[in-house]
Amino acid sequence: MGGNLCGPELAQCRVVYHEIAIQESNELLPMRCLRKLVLISVLLPLFRVGFVQAEQDLTARIISALQEQKYDEALRLLGPALHASPGDAQLWTMQGVAYGRQGNKKDALNSFRHAIKISPDNIPALQGVAQIEFDAGNQAGIPVLEHLIQLRPNDLTSHGMLAVLEYQKGDCSAAVVHFEKAAALFASQLPALHAYGACLVKLKRVDEAAEVFSKSLALNPEDRRERQILASVQLMAHQPDEAVATLGPVSGTNADALSLQLASAAYEDLHNTDKAVDALQRAILLEPQNVSLYVGFAALSSTHQSFQVGIDVVNDGINLQPKAAPLYFARGVLYVQIAEYEKAQADFDKAYDLDPSQSLSIAAQSLAAVQQNDLPRAQEGVELKLKHNPDDPILLYMQADILLEQGAEPGSPEFQRALGSAKRAVELRPSLGPARGVLAKLYLKNGQYPEAAAQCRKALEIDPKDQSAVYHLIQALRKTDKKSEIPDLLKRLAALRQEATTEEREQYRYKLVEGDASLK
Repeated sequence: MGGNLCGPELAQCRVVYHEIAIQESNELLPMRCLRKLVLISVLLPLFRVGFVQAEQDLTARIISALQEQKYDEALRLLGPALHASPGDAQLWTMQGVAYGRQGNKKDALNSFRHAIKISPDNIPALQGVAQIEFDAGNQAGIPVLEHLIQLRPNDLTSHGMLAVLEYQKGDCSAAVVHFEKAAALFASQLPALHAYGACLVKLKRVDEAAEVFSKSLALNPEDRRERQILASVQLMAHQPDEAVATLGPVSGTNADALSLQLASAAYEDLHNTDKAVDALQRAILLEPQNVSLYVGFAALSSTHQSFQVGIDVVNDGINLQPKAAPLYFARGVLYVQIAEYEKAQADFDKAYDLDPSQSLSIAAQSLAAVQQNDLPRAQEGVELKLKHNPDDPILLYMQADILLEQGAEPGSPEFQRALGSAKRAVELRPSLGPARGVLAKLYLKNGQYPEAAAQCRKALEIDPKDQSAVYHLIQALRKTDKKSEIPDLLKRLAALRQEATTEEREQYRYKLVEGDASLK
């Protein structure tokens, strides 16, 4: 979950340790992100305590040079001082400060770490390391910050920095703990509030997330995006009244399609169907090419048994986007509801033809080369791994899946290799549903319909929600004498598609939230 907490426009932001009095007009410097620490300002107050009264003139001169920002002079003086007292952790720390202020992060880090080796609880040196590692976004800063928090449990800035690094690492469970501790520090920080809220959503603590995003909106009430994000979270938290109120200023005459789409969902949750339909129709007028709006309208029509109305609207979408597979899936679901099974089957066939990746196994879809539509490279990668692990069932069925997707035809060496790989995968791991799904597709293509149907049934025993297995079972049964099962299977597929549409809508809302919570 990496990214930029502050965004490119906030590149100059700064953070200070909360107990250090760095002032501009007697006020704490603006904290627009946790990206820059002022090393000399953080550390010198601590040095004064230990050294201002020092008897050694050399040490006093070093401190004076640092205070006057004469870092070359400080480093020149530190050479003989460290030669005379190589075990003095405070001298090493001061050297780290001087290097850090010159921009020499490597030598600064080495100096601070040397100081910590001598004195493990040296707070100025720990703060120096923490700042440098944090500034670079390095996970190496996490244990240092944890050590600082052990020494100073109420240090808000250390909690805040640790929250950011844990978020970058993708550990929201750990990040949230520190976001909570540093809440006061982040009260006016939009990017940090977004990251905190996104973590809460990921942890399914959506009521708390709604509160966090409410604070975010309060900081920027004119921002349309802020309202959309908060409304999305409120919908996840089953707070439709609040979502309608949030969207009010952006769903009137100046509305955009996304705000209206969210408002429609909120009205539907409030059982105000007329307003839900009106909002979605207005959204479609604003963005007639937006496939998700037609899919949403189809789902709304299905819920209220207005199947033909839904079909008519989806037809309009198909006229504008004739190659959009989701629209054929949506219309196919509606046809099932009115028992138009032949039309439903034709729509499902069309959808799978338009989007062949729908039939690729999840494991195969996850390959980077497949995502880049480079199937030959994906196949090369799988074959290379198989050389080292020839009996890996997942690699075997992925190889079969990709070969089939590349157009391997019955009778060809590629097809025989795919068939052999799929059979071997099932033999090695009978409970591997996707492998049975791939084998079923191969049997279908080879005209072995009873065998294909048998594999689909096995796959559905393993995963009853496997849409691909249901679809391929329908295809297989169409070629056998068991066609009477097909209507029920079409209903089952339609129900699964509706369930998937609902899940996709929730995932989209989460992505809307997560997309505004990037951090670097």
